[in-house]
Amino acid sequence: MKIIIILLIVLAIAFGLYALIPDSSNNEPDVYQNENDVTDITQSQDDEIIPVVGEINNPTIIGKSIRGKDITLYQYGKGETEILFVGGIHGGYGWNTVLLAYEAIDYFEANPEMIPENIKVTIIPVLNPDGLDKVVNTSERFESSDISTSQSDIIAGRFNANEVDLNRNFDCDWQSSGKWQSKTVSGGDKAFSEPESQAIKNYIETKNPTAVVVWYSAAGGVYSSSCHNGILSETKNLTNIYATASGYKSYAEFDSYEITGDMVNWLAKENIPAISVLLATHDEIEWKENKAGIEALLNHYSK
Repeated sequence: MKIIIILLIVLAIAFGLYALIPDSSNNEPDVYQNENDVTDITQSQDDEIIPVVGEINNPTIIGKSIRGKDITLYQYGKGETEILFVGGIHGGYGWNTVLLAYEAIDYFEANPEMIPENIKVTIIPVLNPDGLDKVVNTSERFESSDISTSQSDIIAGRFNANEVDLNRNFDCDWQSSGKWQSKTVSGGDKAFSEPESQAIKNYIETKNPTAVVVWYSAAGGVYSSSCHNGILSETKNLTNIYATASGYKSYAEFDSYEITGDMVNWLAKENIPAISVLLATHDEIEWKENKAGIEALLNHYSK
Protein backbone atom coordinates (compact mmCIF):
# COMPACT_ATOMS: atom_id res chain seq x y z
CA MET A 1 0.00 0.00 0.00
CA LYS A 2 2.81 2.42 0.86
CA ILE A 3 4.46 1.68 -2.51
CA ILE A 4 1.23 2.56 -4.34
CA ILE A 5 0.89 5.84 -2.43
CA ILE A 6 4.55 6.75 -3.21
CA LEU A 7 4.01 5.98 -6.92
CA LEU A 8 0.91 8.18 -6.99
CA ILE A 9 2.84 11.06 -5.39
CA VAL A 10 5.70 10.71 -7.91
CA LEU A 11 3.24 10.69 -10.83
CA ALA A 12 1.48 13.78 -9.48
CA ILE A 13 4.80 15.66 -9.18
CA ALA A 14 5.87 14.62 -12.70
CA PHE A 15 2.54 15.77 -14.19
CA GLY A 16 2.83 19.12 -12.41
CA LEU A 17 6.35 19.69 -13.77
CA TYR A 18 5.23 18.84 -17.33
CA ALA A 19 2.40 21.35 -17.10
CA LEU A 20 4.89 24.11 -16.22
CA ILE A 21 7.10 23.51 -19.30
CA PRO A 22 6.19 26.00 -22.16
CA ASP A 23 4.90 24.54 -25.40
CA SER A 24 7.72 25.06 -27.92
CA SER A 25 5.19 24.98 -30.76
CA ASN A 26 3.64 28.22 -29.54
CA ASN A 27 5.43 31.14 -31.28
CA GLU A 28 3.60 33.94 -29.49
CA PRO A 29 5.91 36.28 -27.55
CA ASP A 30 6.12 36.08 -23.76
CA VAL A 31 5.63 39.86 -23.52
CA TYR A 32 3.03 41.66 -25.63
CA GLN A 33 3.51 45.18 -26.95
CA ASN A 34 0.92 47.69 -25.81
CA GLU A 35 -1.33 48.37 -28.82
CA ASN A 36 -1.28 52.07 -27.91
CA ASP A 37 2.44 52.12 -28.74
CA VAL A 38 1.90 50.74 -32.23
CA THR A 39 1.30 52.83 -35.34
CA ASP A 40 -0.56 50.77 -37.94
CA ILE A 41 0.10 52.10 -41.43
CA THR A 42 -2.21 51.36 -44.35
CA GLN A 43 -0.89 51.80 -47.87
CA SER A 44 -3.49 53.02 -50.35
CA GLN A 45 -3.37 52.36 -54.08
CA ASP A 46 -1.96 55.82 -54.87
CA ASP A 47 0.89 55.36 -52.36
CA GLU A 48 -0.59 57.70 -49.75
CA ILE A 49 0.39 56.68 -46.21
CA ILE A 50 -2.64 56.76 -43.93
CA PRO A 51 -2.06 56.56 -40.15
CA VAL A 52 -4.58 54.25 -38.50
CA VAL A 53 -3.51 53.83 -34.87
CA GLY A 54 -1.11 55.73 -32.68
CA GLU A 55 0.71 59.04 -32.61
CA ILE A 56 3.74 60.40 -34.44
CA ASN A 57 6.81 60.15 -32.25
CA ASN A 58 9.05 62.85 -30.87
CA PRO A 59 7.83 66.24 -32.11
CA THR A 60 10.10 69.10 -31.05
CA ILE A 61 8.71 72.56 -30.29
CA ILE A 62 10.76 75.38 -31.84
CA GLY A 63 8.47 78.28 -31.03
CA LYS A 64 4.97 79.55 -30.33
CA SER A 65 2.43 81.41 -32.43
CA ILE A 66 0.87 84.68 -31.33
CA ARG A 67 -1.96 82.71 -29.71
CA GLY A 68 0.46 80.35 -28.00
CA LYS A 69 0.14 77.39 -30.35
CA ASP A 70 3.16 75.16 -30.79
CA ILE A 71 5.33 75.29 -33.88
CA THR A 72 6.76 71.79 -34.09
CA LEU A 73 9.24 69.86 -36.15
CA TYR A 74 9.86 66.18 -36.74
CA GLN A 75 13.26 64.70 -37.54
CA TYR A 76 14.34 61.45 -39.16
CA GLY A 77 17.87 60.18 -39.61
CA LYS A 78 21.00 61.25 -37.75
CA GLY A 79 23.30 62.47 -40.49
CA GLU A 80 25.07 65.82 -40.61
CA THR A 81 23.49 66.79 -43.94
CA GLU A 82 20.12 68.30 -43.01
CA ILE A 83 17.32 68.81 -45.52
CA LEU A 84 14.50 70.97 -44.14
CA PHE A 85 10.93 70.83 -45.48
CA VAL A 86 8.39 73.46 -44.43
CA GLY A 87 4.61 73.44 -44.89
CA GLY A 88 1.78 75.70 -43.84
CA ILE A 89 3.50 79.10 -43.98
CA HIS A 90 0.17 80.32 -45.34
CA GLY A 91 -1.85 78.43 -42.74
CA GLY A 92 -5.35 77.44 -43.73
CA TYR A 93 -5.08 79.05 -47.14
CA GLY A 94 -2.38 76.47 -47.94
CA TRP A 95 -3.90 73.64 -45.93
CA ASN A 96 -2.90 71.09 -48.59
CA THR A 97 0.78 71.87 -47.93
CA VAL A 98 0.18 70.96 -44.28
CA LEU A 99 -1.35 67.61 -45.21
CA LEU A 100 1.51 67.05 -47.65
CA ALA A 101 4.01 67.62 -44.83
CA TYR A 102 2.17 65.14 -42.60
CA GLU A 103 2.11 62.67 -45.46
CA ALA A 104 5.90 62.96 -45.65
CA ILE A 105 6.07 62.45 -41.87
CA ASP A 106 3.99 59.27 -42.19
CA TYR A 107 6.24 58.08 -44.99
CA PHE A 108 9.43 58.43 -42.95
CA GLU A 109 7.76 56.96 -39.87
CA ALA A 110 6.94 53.89 -41.94
CA ASN A 111 10.16 53.83 -43.99
CA PRO A 112 13.08 55.16 -41.90
CA GLU A 113 15.46 53.04 -43.97
CA MET A 114 14.84 55.36 -46.93
CA ILE A 115 17.06 58.03 -45.34
CA PRO A 116 20.78 57.61 -46.14
CA GLU A 117 23.09 57.45 -43.13
CA ASN A 118 24.63 60.86 -43.79
CA ILE A 119 21.27 62.69 -44.00
CA LYS A 120 18.83 64.12 -41.49
CA VAL A 121 15.32 65.03 -42.69
CA THR A 122 13.53 67.79 -40.76
CA ILE A 123 9.85 68.55 -41.39
CA ILE A 124 7.90 71.52 -40.03
CA PRO A 125 4.31 70.77 -41.04
CA VAL A 126 2.68 74.02 -39.85
CA LEU A 127 4.64 77.27 -39.66
CA ASN A 128 1.44 79.31 -39.27
CA PRO A 129 -0.71 77.40 -36.75
CA ASP A 130 -3.05 80.33 -36.00
CA GLY A 131 -3.81 80.71 -39.69
CA LEU A 132 -4.50 76.99 -40.00
CA ASP A 133 -6.83 77.13 -37.00
CA LYS A 134 -8.98 79.74 -38.76
CA VAL A 135 -9.86 77.20 -41.45
CA VAL A 136 -9.85 73.76 -39.78
CA ASN A 137 -10.43 74.65 -36.09
CA THR A 138 -7.15 73.12 -35.00
CA SER A 139 -3.48 73.94 -35.29
CA GLU A 140 -2.55 70.28 -35.49
CA ARG A 141 -3.39 67.36 -37.75
CA PHE A 142 -6.84 67.42 -39.30
CA GLU A 143 -9.14 65.61 -41.71
CA SER A 144 -10.51 66.81 -45.03
CA SER A 145 -13.93 67.04 -43.44
CA ASP A 146 -12.61 69.69 -41.00
CA ILE A 147 -11.85 72.20 -43.76
CA SER A 148 -14.16 75.20 -43.90
CA THR A 149 -16.14 75.61 -47.11
CA SER A 150 -16.16 79.37 -46.67
CA GLN A 151 -13.87 81.14 -49.12
CA SER A 152 -13.57 84.11 -46.78
CA ASP A 153 -12.37 81.78 -43.99
CA ILE A 154 -9.79 80.21 -46.31
CA ILE A 155 -8.45 83.60 -47.41
CA ALA A 156 -8.31 84.78 -43.79
CA GLY A 157 -6.34 81.64 -42.95
CA ARG A 158 -3.42 82.88 -45.07
CA PHE A 159 -2.47 85.36 -42.34
CA ASN A 160 -1.39 84.93 -38.73
CA ALA A 161 -3.30 86.30 -35.74
CA ASN A 162 -1.81 89.76 -36.36
CA GLU A 163 -3.15 89.64 -39.94
CA VAL A 164 0.42 89.49 -41.26
CA ASP A 165 1.36 87.45 -44.31
CA LEU A 166 4.32 85.52 -42.91
CA ASN A 167 5.84 85.13 -46.35
CA ARG A 168 6.20 88.92 -46.47
CA ASN A 169 7.91 89.11 -43.08
CA PHE A 170 11.46 87.95 -43.92
CA ASP A 171 14.56 90.04 -44.49
CA CYS A 172 14.85 90.25 -48.25
CA ASP A 173 13.35 93.41 -49.75
CA TRP A 174 11.10 93.60 -46.70
CA GLN A 175 8.33 96.23 -46.73
CA SER A 176 5.56 96.88 -44.25
CA SER A 177 3.05 96.56 -47.09
CA GLY A 178 3.47 93.73 -49.56
CA LYS A 179 1.58 92.30 -52.49
CA TRP A 180 -0.40 89.12 -52.85
CA GLN A 181 -1.71 88.95 -56.39
CA SER A 182 -3.53 92.28 -56.74
CA LYS A 183 -4.11 92.70 -53.02
CA THR A 184 -2.09 94.71 -50.49
CA VAL A 185 -1.12 92.67 -47.44
CA SER A 186 0.76 93.38 -44.23
CA GLY A 187 4.43 92.48 -44.01
CA GLY A 188 4.52 93.26 -40.29
CA ASP A 189 6.10 96.15 -38.38
CA LYS A 190 9.58 95.03 -39.38
CA ALA A 191 11.33 91.96 -40.75
CA PHE A 192 10.86 89.04 -38.35
CA SER A 193 8.36 91.01 -36.26
CA GLU A 194 6.19 87.90 -35.97
CA PRO A 195 6.96 85.05 -33.53
CA GLU A 196 6.39 82.45 -36.24
CA SER A 197 8.99 83.86 -38.63
CA GLN A 198 11.31 84.50 -35.69
CA ALA A 199 11.04 80.82 -34.69
CA ILE A 200 12.15 79.55 -38.08
CA LYS A 201 14.86 82.22 -38.28
CA ASN A 202 16.29 81.09 -34.95
CA TYR A 203 16.20 77.46 -36.00
CA ILE A 204 17.89 78.05 -39.34
CA GLU A 205 20.59 80.30 -37.90
CA THR A 206 21.31 77.71 -35.20
CA LYS A 207 21.25 74.57 -37.34
CA ASN A 208 22.31 75.94 -40.76
CA PRO A 209 20.56 73.26 -42.86
CA THR A 210 22.16 72.13 -46.09
CA ALA A 211 19.01 72.72 -48.17
CA VAL A 212 15.47 73.98 -47.62
CA VAL A 213 12.23 73.20 -49.46
CA VAL A 214 9.15 75.31 -48.70
CA TRP A 215 5.76 74.08 -49.95
CA TYR A 216 3.11 76.54 -51.16
CA SER A 217 0.00 76.43 -53.32
CA ALA A 218 -0.94 76.83 -56.05
CA ALA A 219 0.89 77.28 -59.34
CA GLY A 220 2.45 73.93 -60.19
CA GLY A 221 6.12 74.82 -60.29
CA VAL A 222 9.53 74.73 -58.61
CA TYR A 223 11.13 78.15 -58.14
CA SER A 224 14.71 79.05 -57.33
CA SER A 225 15.55 81.64 -54.68
CA SER A 226 17.74 84.73 -54.81
CA CYS A 227 18.10 88.10 -53.12
CA HIS A 228 20.07 90.29 -55.53
CA ASN A 229 23.04 87.95 -55.18
CA GLY A 230 22.32 85.66 -58.12
CA ILE A 231 21.00 82.13 -57.89
CA LEU A 232 23.33 79.84 -55.95
CA SER A 233 24.70 76.97 -58.01
CA GLU A 234 23.31 74.43 -55.54
CA THR A 235 19.91 76.13 -55.64
CA LYS A 236 19.87 75.59 -59.41
CA ASN A 237 20.65 71.93 -58.75
CA LEU A 238 17.81 71.64 -56.24
CA THR A 239 15.37 73.29 -58.62
CA ASN A 240 16.23 71.02 -61.52
CA ILE A 241 16.37 67.83 -59.46
CA TYR A 242 13.02 68.36 -57.74
CA ALA A 243 11.30 69.57 -60.91
CA THR A 244 12.58 66.69 -63.04
CA ALA A 245 11.56 64.05 -60.48
CA SER A 246 8.16 65.56 -59.64
CA GLY A 247 7.12 66.62 -63.10
CA TYR A 248 6.54 70.24 -62.05
CA LYS A 249 7.96 72.96 -64.28
CA SER A 250 11.13 74.70 -63.11
CA TYR A 251 11.56 78.47 -62.92
CA ALA A 252 14.51 80.72 -62.15
CA GLU A 253 12.27 83.02 -60.12
CA PHE A 254 8.69 83.80 -59.21
CA ASP A 255 7.77 86.79 -61.33
CA SER A 256 3.97 86.73 -61.54
CA TYR A 257 4.03 89.82 -59.31
CA GLU A 258 6.54 91.55 -57.06
CA ILE A 259 7.38 89.67 -53.87
CA THR A 260 8.82 91.35 -50.76
CA GLY A 261 9.93 89.71 -47.52
CA ASP A 262 9.90 86.21 -49.02
CA MET A 263 11.23 83.33 -46.90
CA VAL A 264 13.24 81.45 -49.54
CA ASN A 265 14.75 84.66 -50.87
CA TRP A 266 15.93 85.47 -47.35
CA LEU A 267 17.50 82.00 -47.24
CA ALA A 268 19.33 82.86 -50.45
CA LYS A 269 20.56 86.05 -48.78
CA GLU A 270 21.94 83.80 -46.04
CA ASN A 271 23.63 81.63 -48.71
CA ILE A 272 21.44 78.63 -47.95
CA PRO A 273 20.16 76.77 -51.03
CA ALA A 274 16.37 76.93 -51.00
CA ILE A 275 13.46 76.38 -53.36
CA SER A 276 9.75 77.10 -53.38
CA VAL A 277 7.57 74.18 -54.50
CA LEU A 278 4.11 75.39 -55.47
CA LEU A 279 1.54 72.62 -55.70
CA ALA A 280 -0.66 72.65 -58.79
CA THR A 281 -3.95 73.07 -56.89
CA HIS A 282 -5.28 74.23 -53.53
CA ASP A 283 -7.08 70.98 -52.71
CA GLU A 284 -4.71 68.09 -53.49
CA ILE A 285 -1.49 67.09 -51.75
CA GLU A 286 0.03 65.58 -54.90
CA TRP A 287 1.94 63.01 -52.88
CA LYS A 288 3.17 60.95 -55.83
CA GLU A 289 4.87 63.98 -57.39
CA ASN A 290 6.37 65.29 -54.16
CA LYS A 291 7.47 61.87 -52.93
CA ALA A 292 9.48 61.56 -56.13
CA GLY A 293 10.99 65.01 -55.54
CA ILE A 294 11.88 64.21 -51.93
CA GLU A 295 13.50 60.91 -52.84
CA ALA A 296 15.49 62.59 -55.62
CA LEU A 297 16.93 65.06 -53.11
CA LEU A 298 17.82 62.23 -50.73
CA ASN A 299 19.63 60.51 -53.54
CA HIS A 300 21.38 63.74 -54.52
CA TYR A 301 22.78 64.30 -51.03
CA SER A 302 23.56 60.68 -50.18
CA LYS A 303 27.22 59.70 -50.08
